[in-house]
Amino acid sequence: MTVHKHLLRHLLMARSDWMEQRVMALAERNGYPHVTTAMNRLFAHLGGKPLGLSELARRLSVSRQAVHKLAQEAQQLGLVEFVPSEEDGRVKLLRFSQKGWRMSEKAAASFVEIEQELAEHIGTKELESLKRILALPWPDTLPDQGNP
Repeated sequence: MTVHKHLLRHLLMARSDWMEQRVMALAERNGYPHVTTAMNRLFAHLGGKPLGLSELARRLSVSRQAVHKLAQEAQQLGLVEFVPSEEDGRVKLLRFSQKGWRMSEKAAASFVEIEQELAEHIGTKELESLKRILALPWPDTLPDQGNP
């Protein structure tokens, strides 16, 4: 029987869960207790450029309907807004509102705080090594089905 807890996938998932727990705790502390874990994941994909719901659904590996529902909830909180696409007026894009950008800036400060916590636990040198390794290029495509 394979011990899965030492496989890279499981180690990355466990550490991702560790990070997400801290992000959510800091969101609550910073005045955003209404932000859910699902919203946090959605917000992670919103940057300086508005994105379509289909693209967000693809990135999150969920249905477009699920993303739309989540986006509407975030819109009701005033954190995001729907804007028309400049290329196709039928398409609505999602972006941070001004309130959402303020939240995003607080979140960025929280990420620095979390990294400092991790550096205190594993050491600055190890944290930098981890970041360097994770920043290395990984293949974007899957190997051919016929190749081992």
